Amino acid sequence: MKLGIVGLPNVGKSTLFNAITNAGAQSANFPFCTIEPNVGMVSVPDRRLDYLAELYQPKKYTPAVIEFVDIAGLVKGASKGEGLGNKFLGNIRATDAIIHVVRCFDDENVIHVEGGTDPKRDIEIIDLELIMADMEMVERRIDKAQKAAKGDKKYLHEAALFKELLEHLNEGRSARSFSCDGDDRELIASSDLLTAKPIIYAANMDEDGVSHYEDNAYFKTVAGIARQEGAQVLPICAKVEEEMAELEAEDRLMFLEELGLEESGLDRMIKCSYALLGLISFLTCGADECRAWTIKKGTKAPQAAGKIHSDFERGFIRAEIVAFDDLKACGSMNAAKEKGLVRSEGKEYVMHDGDVTLFRFNV
Repeated sequence: MKLGIVGLPNVGKSTLFNAITNAGAQSANFPFCTIEPNVGMVSVPDRRLDYLAELYQPKKYTPAVIEFVDIAGLVKGASKGEGLGNKFLGNIRATDAIIHVVRCFDDENVIHVEGGTDPKRDIEIIDLELIMADMEMVERRIDKAQKAAKGDKKYLHEAALFKELLEHLNEGRSARSFSCDGDDRELIASSDLLTAKPIIYAANMDEDGVSHYEDNAYFKTVAGIARQEGAQVLPICAKVEEEMAELEAEDRLMFLEELGLEESGLDRMIKCSYALLGLISFLTCGADECRAWTIKKGTKAPQAAGKIHSDFERGFIRAEIVAFDDLKACGSMNAAKEKGLVRSEGKEYVMHDGDVTLFRFNV
């Protein structure tokens, strides 16, 4: 999974990236500090996998990972190549989802390229640039479908669909909010539109703001926009997250308690990302390795096996599965088997989050 961190210059993108990846990306108080995208791999915290590692003491511990990409700040005119627009648009197109960092604090010492804090305006600037870039893509798709329709009438529907979408975009609305059925949604997805990507708005506040975010007027503005789009909103303080990243685990917990927070912004962001993209994890365990595997909700057992190796899917026989909670309650796999909690599932079984799985196959 690849998540692109975007936003106007100086809203806290690189500070947040530093915090969640500990990669030390450059962060400075001037526009276009980030030019080439910084990339960092982050392990997905999973207490279930930690438990299995304690149980099996494996030679290898492999959590699921998320790739975060810190993308150059965008300005007005990016869709026409202004600033670093072409780089920005190209880099964001390669991601699975967008984390849009929005500044929700006032600080006269931190330059704002638009002159002051206004989350609604900032979101609209980026939305407009992405929409304009998408309109060009859609116009090309309409032209291609119309030409193809001369030889095959089935392309007439595609041309009509994208004309409707173009009108929708022309009204300043994202492709995410375009209403259509499943087949048409798949057709639109094939065009890789920027505004069709799932989005999390990271409302970047100061320390006081994030502790009482429900009362923060800027946060309320971002949350309202997210609701209208069916997007997610995450209250966060990039500076606090950066400070926490330098602490030991025990000190980090104490710091969170002082702020009145139950978990870090990174943990909340990962949960949001999984929910946004419809992802779950299944687990494999043994003396050699304990590992978490990320799949889409609704994935059947053979396709899940294929995540491990294509031979597992090709020669799939069955999956031996126990729910993690059942395994933990029993204390061992043998005890779970004795209680009849380890099930044998076939090709039609739909995987569940936390399934502890052993695949049987023959090639």
